[in-house]
Amino acid sequence: MSINQRGLAQVHIAAKELGMDDDTYRALLARVAGVRSAKHLNARQLSQVLDEFRRLGWVPKPGKKAGRKKPRTPPSRKAVMDKVEALLAEAGRPWAYADGMAQRMFQVDRVDWLDDDQLFRLMQGLLVDARRHGRRING
Repeated sequence: MSINQRGLAQVHIAAKELGMDDDTYRALLARVAGVRSAKHLNARQLSQVLDEFRRLGWVPKPGKKAGRKKPRTPPSRKAVMDKVEALLAEAGRPWAYADGMAQRMFQVDRVDWLDDDQLFRLMQGLLVDARRHGRRING
């Protein structure tokens, strides 16, 4: 069973970013996985090849679609939601972090499902966290 297109793309990206010529790339595939082409890799071999690329110094970049998109907000809640977004960005945290806070604080799965009072309290929790860690707070 061969790997999917994403795995194949990762192998080619890693080889390119490491500056490997075709002969070096194929020698690495043969040495690590016993194949001459990435399209013949199975899932285990793919993992071994990617581990070898990492050992050689390749650092995979995070996917651009990691996490989830900003929640859609009615105009009446936009200011508070924008503040939540700013606090998350300042802390380097994804929306999933705020969703986790909503779950822990109010047993609600997503920030955009909170009522106005809950959303405001979640924002206050993020402000406390920002102060605690010495991050800047605007507004």
